[in-house]
Order: sequence, then C-alpha cells, then structure tokens
Amino acid sequence: MTAFTALIAEDEPLLAQHLAAQLASLWPELALLAIVDNGLDAAAQTLALRPQVCFLDIRMPGQSGLEAAQAIVEDWPADQPLPLLVFVTAYDQYALQAFEAQAADYLLKPVTEARLAACVRRLRGRRLAAETALAHAQDPAQDAAQALLAQLRALLSTQADRPASPPPARLSVVQASIGNLVHMVPLDQVLYLEAADKYVRVLTAEREYLIRTALRDLLPQLDPQQFWQVHRGLVVRVSAIATAQRDDSGKVHLKLHGRAERLTASRLYAHLFKGM
Repeated sequence: MTAFTALIAEDEPLLAQHLAAQLASLWPELALLAIVDNGLDAAAQTLALRPQVCFLDIRMPGQSGLEAAQAIVEDWPADQPLPLLVFVTAYDQYALQAFEAQAADYLLKPVTEARLAACVRRLRGRRLAAETALAHAQDPAQDAAQALLAQLRALLSTQADRPASPPPARLSVVQASIGNLVHMVPLDQVLYLEAADKYVRVLTAEREYLIRTALRDLLPQLDPQQFWQVHRGLVVRVSAIATAQRDDSGKVHLKLHGRAERLTASRLYAHLFKGM
C-alpha cells in the first residue's frame, strides 16, 4: 500500500497542531503535506498539492470549509480521483446529525482520540477497497466521485453549520450604478450573473452591468425555480438556456438564448441537466 497524503485546514493553530499530532500517532504512514488557516488557502493548496484526504474546518476566514470543498470539487482534474473530505465542526448536535445523515465524514471539536481513530479506520477502509478494485481491473474513481458530489450537494443545500434565518425578500429589480446614474434592471431581463473579483457581472441580452453585491448575498434573493446556480461563481436563468452539452469530464456546456458566449456548469451541478 502506497503512502496516504493529507492536508489540514484549521484557523486555530493549537487545534491544528493537536489534530496533526493525533494523526501522526494513529496513522503513522500518513504524510501531512500542509496545514493552512483559511478557506481560500485550503482550496488553493489542495488543488496544488493533490492530497488524498482533506480535514476541513467548517468555519474559517475567507470562505467556509464547505465553500472550499466546492472549489476543490469544481476545479479538480477530471482524470484524477477526488480527495476524501472530512469536515470538522464545533457546532451543535443537529448539525452533526445532518452531516451523518448525508454520510459525510465529520469530526466534532475538540477532536477525541476515539472519534479520530474511527474516522481513520473508515478512511483506511475506503483506500483498501479502492486498491482492491484496481487490482481486479476495476476503476472505482467515478463511483467515488459521484458519491462525494452527492454528499457535497446535500451539505451545501442544507448549509448545516449555519444558524437558520428568515429568507430574504425576492428581488424584482437589480440596481446597477454607473457614476451618478443608477440603472434599474428588471430581473426578468437578466440571463445570468457571474462573480468577477469584487463585482458581479449582470448580463442581459443587450448589455452587461456591474454591481458590488456579492453573489452569495444575491443568491438567496433569487427564485430557485427561475435561477440555477451552475458553478460557485455562476447563476443562470433556466429559461435562458437553449442547450446543455455534457463533456467527458462531467462538466456541462451551456448555450443561451440571446448571448453568443458559452457557459460551463461544474460537475457539482451537472445533475441539474437531465433529459425528460
């Protein structure tokens, strides 16, 4: 069995070092590639170093562990098996039940040796099953990837580690300012919205607007029956989609009515596009 590699993302240094020490004791052959303290670095370093397992704290600066996991899944090379994701949380038992119900691995802070040992056994078991399948000329990567995508979709949809809050009012107009002029853009004219650095691009059939409101803040104000998130930085009006074509990597390429460009939906959201 070849060495297993890991990354820890935890913004509390003492907890990160404690987890690393526990792993070194329980799993001596595990090679720890990096410890990072925020969600943005968690995604960037995972994509750069390609560890086989990631321990992701849910609440981190920059972006949450769930958002980091989303970035990892969306940008991971299609020809390589996705890493195993273990979420770490200090939240209440209801959140833990949600994680468990969706079959995602999780650890509760403070991480006990017994609980981590059980997690290590599961991870080793999955690795052994994968190597056994490969020895019999089977390729388990696709099934494992689909299982991870399904788990992550469930976790992102419930946002289990966030306190519940009343849903915001639905938008009917997007207010886009250019200098002293404010354009009132009816939402029924918007074809898609795309995150771009500190702005969000708002595209209609005729033109583009820039607004400073974050896409994550806009999304709850959009009708999910009319607007679909198809990538962590892209939301598309469903009725604007003319065709959807899946490629060999599992991504889906979208052609819109009234726009020449093609958009790409990540593997995480490819399940939205199925024939009737």
